[in-house]
Amino acid sequence: MNYHNGYKQNVREIASIAHRKGSLLFVDAYQSAGHTPIDVKEMDIDILATGTRKYMLGIPGVAFLYIKKELAEQLKPRVTGWLGQEQTSSFDIYNPVFAAGTRRFETGTPSFISIYAAYEALKLLLEVGIETIETYLEGLSQFTIHYGKEKGLRLIGPSSNNKRTSLMSFYVENASKVEGMLRDKKIIVSARKDVIRIAPHFYNNKDDIKYAIDELAILANGD
Repeated sequence: MNYHNGYKQNVREIASIAHRKGSLLFVDAYQSAGHTPIDVKEMDIDILATGTRKYMLGIPGVAFLYIKKELAEQLKPRVTGWLGQEQTSSFDIYNPVFAAGTRRFETGTPSFISIYAAYEALKLLLEVGIETIETYLEGLSQFTIHYGKEKGLRLIGPSSNNKRTSLMSFYVENASKVEGMLRDKKIIVSARKDVIRIAPHFYNNKDDIKYAIDELAILANGD
C-alpha cells in the first residue's frame, strides 16, 4: 500500500512481472499488515518485512522478516548477531556459521519489552480477525470518502475500495501546520507532503471520522 495516498497495489501481478524478469519481489508491508490480509504464498512474495509499530498495534522494537524457504539458504546476511548463528552461545566472531533458514537473519538481543507489547497486540488482532477488520474498514472508508467530499475536501488517490485501503489522504496546502492544529484538538493525523492522512483502525467509528473531517475542513477551507 502506498503510504501517501492509500493506493492498494496488486502484489500478485507485480510478483508475476518481477519473476518473468528474473527478479525477486521484496514487499514492505508496514502500511498493510494489521488491517489488510496478506498471504505470502498466494501472492508469491519472495521477501516481506513489517513491524508492529503501525497497524499491528505494537510499539517500536519488533520487526518481522519472511523469506521463501527455498530462497533463505541462498542468501548471506550482510549484518548478523549471535542469534543468527548456528551455535548461538559460541560467540565465535572469526568463524561464524549462519543458522539454517531465515533464522540466519536474526541479530542481537531483542527488545523484550517490545516483544511483550507485540504479543498482546498480535493476540488482539487475531482474536478480532484481519478479514473482519478489513470488512469493517471498507465501510468506514466509503463514509470517509463521501463525507470528505461533502465537506469540500479533495481526496488524493483512488476512490474505490478495491484499489485503496482505509488510509485516506486529503490535499492540504499547509499540511504540517494543519497537523499541529488538529493535534491541539486531540485529533491525531499525519502530514505527508501536501496531504493530511487519516488512518483509522477497527477501534474507530464514523463519529471519530466525522469530527476529524469537520475540523480538517474548517482549517483546509479557511472557514
